[in-house]
Amino acid sequence: MATEPPRPAGRPEGGRGCCAGGGRGETEEAEAAAQPVLGASPGPAAAGGGRRRALNGCVPLSHQVAGHMYGKDKGGILQHPDGTVLKQLQPPPRGPREQEFYNKVYDSDCCDSILLELREYLPKYFGVWSPPTAPNDTYLKLEDVTRKFNKPCIMDVKIGQKSYDPYASAEKIQQQVSKYPLMEEIGFLVLGMRVYHVSSDSYETQNQHYGRSLTKETVKDGISKFFHSGYCLRKDVVAASIQKVEKILEWFEGQTQLNFYASSLLFVYEGSCQATTVRLSDVTLAEKRRVPKGLLSGGDVLEYNNNIHVINSTENGKIEASVNKGLSKFYALHKKACSKRHHSQLSLKVENSEQDNVWKSSTCITQEHLNGNVLPQLEKVFYHMPAETKESANVEVRMIDFAHVFPSNTKDEGYIYGLKNLITVLQNILDN
Repeated sequence: MATEPPRPAGRPEGGRGCCAGGGRGETEEAEAAAQPVLGASPGPAAAGGGRRRALNGCVPLSHQVAGHMYGKDKGGILQHPDGTVLKQLQPPPRGPREQEFYNKVYDSDCCDSILLELREYLPKYFGVWSPPTAPNDTYLKLEDVTRKFNKPCIMDVKIGQKSYDPYASAEKIQQQVSKYPLMEEIGFLVLGMRVYHVSSDSYETQNQHYGRSLTKETVKDGISKFFHSGYCLRKDVVAASIQKVEKILEWFEGQTQLNFYASSLLFVYEGSCQATTVRLSDVTLAEKRRVPKGLLSGGDVLEYNNNIHVINSTENGKIEASVNKGLSKFYALHKKACSKRHHSQLSLKVENSEQDNVWKSSTCITQEHLNGNVLPQLEKVFYHMPAETKESANVEVRMIDFAHVFPSNTKDEGYIYGLKNLITVLQNILDN
């Protein structure tokens, strides 16, 4: 059932686009080799892990948020020059089991509708890869889900009530339970996150210790941190994430073939205003964002449209100071409106009297001033204005980490429990 190992030349079909949070695997000794795998012929085991030197042009994945880091641990994630990521196989039985899981799901002869649908929720798989200089080292070659994003915001969330599999020893069970005793009650654990803040043009990172510090009372606020741009909560991203997790839940509700332990969901969304904000170009705001109707001083009209046009400009003076003053008020109003939005109706509702006062507090915006220092300030304001969910849902949610996946004839109730609880938390973030 094993697939033919692809060679590094060229970009893979389906191409752009990981497992940025993957490569976790336990650091303890390998479990007993008697544990079952999903296929008949386990792939080669990883060897010689942790080399610090680059392998044939591959480099450590810079935006990995959880798990073993290449050069520091037994295994890790590498970035291949063709845009894929390489996850080093863990020692048996974990590594061979994960390889056989991918082989089974991505078998070219697969006609199982359950497995075919499962592909939608995984990173694409391109077989295994070994560097010519170290042929005994084996890597899973996977899609980099983060590659299409300019400033990817990434969160790795382990799902399920148990982070140990049915074959774990009593010592292993105790070790896993002690790491996060609330796992059984909450059903998920934040393993790490990396969030881009537009306000400071920098990333905030949180590791597994952050996730383990979250309680039933603080988990909602802890996860909401991932969706905050530095200016406001990205409710459009929360709404899109809920929709994608619900699709995965539907798959789990309809299958009794597989049970998943210590597996994660990888959340990725675009954090850069370069890719998602309203752009000011000449006299238009493109990319189909919406703002409230309002009047600029001097009779200039800001049209409410798919494209917003600033017309009839009558003043041609310096406006930076007045824009600074006006933007702060506009942002305050937007933040108020943003908190009232529901994920299915992402629209801004600002009282006419309030918006008129805000816009009239600044002088007119002319074509000559839609650049320089004014442009970034306006972008920061319009950044908070998501379009309809379908339009702004530049979000990926993928299942990753399959070293503990086992055949089953029952629903995976532990994973389903975790998904439902996670959806509840995300919905609370959206509604409150």
